[in-house]
Amino acid sequence: RRQAGLMAEYYLALRHAHIGFVILSIGLFVLRGGLMLMDSPQVQSAWLRYPSYAIDTLLLTAALMLTSVVHQYPFGNGWLTMKVALLVVYVVLGSVALKRGRTRRIRIAAFAAALLTVGFLVTVARAHHPLGLFAGLGA
Repeated sequence: RRQAGLMAEYYLALRHAHIGFVILSIGLFVLRGGLMLMDSPQVQSAWLRYPSYAIDTLLLTAALMLTSVVHQYPFGNGWLTMKVALLVVYVVLGSVALKRGRTRRIRIAAFAAALLTVGFLVTVARAHHPLGLFAGLGA
């Protein structure tokens, strides 16, 4: 019983940390994407890149700790598997948008697609269902 209480305490703290890091990470991506849209060289500046690495590392750490506390794991749980898949797509699109896209048009399209992807990822996380906001359709 005591151990279950401790897990609940860890769960809430980890969940809040995870959500906070999600907000910071997406916010920083939107800021860098806005700078990209304005053709600002600041999009690749160290003062924006390094905090992004730190925030994303803490975000992933909190996510991994949450999975161990709640005993739900990707590839064993549909909605977590979808979150991981969407995360990979988001990271690739974000990289194209902020760095690897060869043309402005490609970078803008990748930025828009990354925002749509992360938006859907958030709905999957909130619904705890692989279909996210579409989970109620067909029910």
